Amino acid sequence: MGSAALLVLAVLAVPRAAAAGGPEWRSLRGSWRLRSGNGSVSLRAEVPGCVHTALLRRGLIQDPYYRFNDVMYRWISLDNWTYSRTFKTPFDIRKWQKVNLVFEGVDTVAQILLNNVTVGRTDNMFNRYSFDITSVIKEVNFVEVRFLSAISYAAEQSRCHKAYSIPPACPPPEQKGECHVNFIRKEQCSFSWDWGPSFPTQGIWKDVRIEAYNHYHLIYFSLTPFFVKSTQQWCLEIESVFEVVSSKPIPGRVMVNIPKLQTQQTFTVKLQPGEGSIVLLVNINKTSVVEAWWPNGHGKQTGYNMKTTFIMEAGYQIEKFSKAYFRTVELVQEPIPGSPGLSFYFRINGRPIFLKGSNWIPADSFQDRVTYDTLRLLLKSAADANMNALRVWGGGVYEQDEFYDICDEIGIMIWQDFMFACALYPTDQNYLASVRAEVLHQVRRLKSHPSIILWSGNNENEAAISSNWFSIPRAERERYIRDYLMLYVKNIREIVLNEDRSRPFIASSPTNGLESVKEGWVSQNPYDTHYGDTHFYDYTNDCWNWTMYPKTRFASEYGFQSWPSFSTIEKVSSAEDRSYVSNFSLHRQHHDSGNVQMLQEVGYHFKLPQGTDPVKRFKDTIYLTQVMQAQCTKTETEFYRASQSEIIRGEGHTMGALYWQLNDIWQAPSWASLEYGGKWKLLHYFAQNFFAPLLPVAYEDQGVLYIYGVSDLHGDQKLTLRVVVHTWGSLEPVCTLAKEGVIVKAQSAVPIYKESISDVLERCRNCTRKSCVITFCLVGEDGLQSPTNHFFLSSLKDAVGLEKTQLSASVSKQDDTYIFVLQTTAVAPFVSMDVGSIKGRFSDNGFLMTEKKKVVVFYPWEPTSVEELENSLTLTSLLDVV
Repeated sequence: MGSAALLVLAVLAVPRAAAAGGPEWRSLRGSWRLRSGNGSVSLRAEVPGCVHTALLRRGLIQDPYYRFNDVMYRWISLDNWTYSRTFKTPFDIRKWQKVNLVFEGVDTVAQILLNNVTVGRTDNMFNRYSFDITSVIKEVNFVEVRFLSAISYAAEQSRCHKAYSIPPACPPPEQKGECHVNFIRKEQCSFSWDWGPSFPTQGIWKDVRIEAYNHYHLIYFSLTPFFVKSTQQWCLEIESVFEVVSSKPIPGRVMVNIPKLQTQQTFTVKLQPGEGSIVLLVNINKTSVVEAWWPNGHGKQTGYNMKTTFIMEAGYQIEKFSKAYFRTVELVQEPIPGSPGLSFYFRINGRPIFLKGSNWIPADSFQDRVTYDTLRLLLKSAADANMNALRVWGGGVYEQDEFYDICDEIGIMIWQDFMFACALYPTDQNYLASVRAEVLHQVRRLKSHPSIILWSGNNENEAAISSNWFSIPRAERERYIRDYLMLYVKNIREIVLNEDRSRPFIASSPTNGLESVKEGWVSQNPYDTHYGDTHFYDYTNDCWNWTMYPKTRFASEYGFQSWPSFSTIEKVSSAEDRSYVSNFSLHRQHHDSGNVQMLQEVGYHFKLPQGTDPVKRFKDTIYLTQVMQAQCTKTETEFYRASQSEIIRGEGHTMGALYWQLNDIWQAPSWASLEYGGKWKLLHYFAQNFFAPLLPVAYEDQGVLYIYGVSDLHGDQKLTLRVVVHTWGSLEPVCTLAKEGVIVKAQSAVPIYKESISDVLERCRNCTRKSCVITFCLVGEDGLQSPTNHFFLSSLKDAVGLEKTQLSASVSKQDDTYIFVLQTTAVAPFVSMDVGSIKGRFSDNGFLMTEKKKVVVFYPWEPTSVEELENSLTLTSLLDVV
């Protein structure tokens, strides 16, 4: 658990707590019995867990991700399963005023019985449930959790909603999914998505325990920092929510101590019966220098150890150890000179920050397989690619505490959606009550995390109404707008504003922000580039053409698909599947016409493989889709980064680029830059460069080459721009240019070079658009250097002089890493290094090799050897595709 936001176990989590009068608890994690609806299948199952992983562990099913198993195993989700176990009560029941059975997460619809008495029901995967079992618990107990199929429940809820339909009814056929997911408070993509399978799980997916206590019990504990401008002082709001059994108010004292900030304060408090809440304001000692929490690339992620002690007149003492972080966040929406509309950017600790990153989806269809190590690997890969932000997308889950802990630690800002996506939702009283409890719980659980900078009500539902995705007749539109306002504005927003005044809230993404509010929360065009954020996808036009991209204030979704590497697909396929046109390849593609669109996009600039060996052709096609995805996303991201400081024809001041999507839920074609298992696609290597803190970006406009200097650095830089032109046929440059004294202003994008392409070609004799390529980089003092960027003057399928190269590599070990020395006999575009299933990443990949020799470092994530790496290494460059 380990989060400052919620440490419900942290009171005194040892049986001897009873001696001091503190609460006792017993975890019910571990081994349970699991049986199917008719009892024909019975097995041992781990909690936390789900039915699918239990069956897999016992060898009763194959890997659910193998081949067509997502469809073959539908029966699992259609059945009603029951978890049960016996347990002894480890304490004397008579000593306690209150005993609760607490579930941190139940997936999803279940009846809970203790000793054959129904103690409660659950219908929301995202809620925390606490059931009073004081009168039911015995010395030896039998607990049952009887699940109802999520598919059946959703269908039944939809049937009962007779007044009007709530679209969409079912996902598109290529997703092979289940219907009416909007009627169940469950991970929305578990019924399928355009990048993921349908596995509507059942199970106890988070912790479960018995808690016994007298007088009072701490449930939520949160810290929220504020900077008071008038006094120039930091203060910390501490909120503690208790369940109070006592019928009378309980007085006491609370002592707060933050040693490193020489801050100590004592408060006199009173707990009220029922749900008692204490809010304390701690003023940080003015003589202490407070180090703020900064996003990755902008400073440190300093946190301060803090101890909070509750000494109440009745009962026992509680000691709470937590980490206090200090940072402010503002979402700035104000007029921009020379542009209609409003800005849309984030100020952290008073500094405008360009958000660089991606969108996060669930890391597995089976949440119990998502370990701390899984999360750390994926999040560290984001930070290693120079990202400072991720959007936790609204069709998945509110992530586990460890996810946000890691983001706090490594400086990844989180745009946090509430879990509603691409659908309209019911607003009957039971549904709203469930959502209110969910939102209250999640905000209280998460609001201490400095990494979370924004709450967002939903994914694309404002756009769904305004663009009429679901063909709603005009006469009925008002009814759905009323529902939209009821859910996101009158319920979710109200709770967020009440619970957390420290960070902004928007109702949807994309949205026009304040303009949407002005238009009654559903704007005419939520994709308007002059306001808010945009989502943009175009799979038919040439992605190298930057003019197709919106010059938006903030790009929160955009992207292109590719296939994961052969070694990743190999694990879940058989020999007959390994072709781009196999039934398997079609089955795995959940986006309409996705495989065709990828080839079309590849075909604009590259020759498609024509070989007769089906496996070689499949591997070559996979490689080309990854090259295409990387180059397309690079072009679009560089356009957004270069647009941050300018307004052209009323558009610009782009202050965020979050591509879709960071990670994968299974092994399939998708928009992800990290494959299932964490392997970096070529896109992720490109992201490391296109998100670099200092970057030169080139584009062509009406025959003129422009280069911009883009900087996230906090100080102005005096740099040298080096521009090198090569012919495709030679490793010797045709001409080089060094422009000295180039000033790139702090945190800006400025034009630093301009020359007509015809002048470049004339200056570099022997060059034509088809025979030459331009590379360029920025170099400063004290070793400051940007990545080397490239600009193609023509499609590579038209390149003249490109020769098939002989690529070779020698491998040696150095400390914990491996050094690959690459050699080439000719200029080699898009050199890909692949070591199959060996876990790890390279320092660079997919690069344009214009020199004979290049040194690349391999960082292993598990033990390996020189021999293993040599045997697994495949080197591919563009001309290896035939």
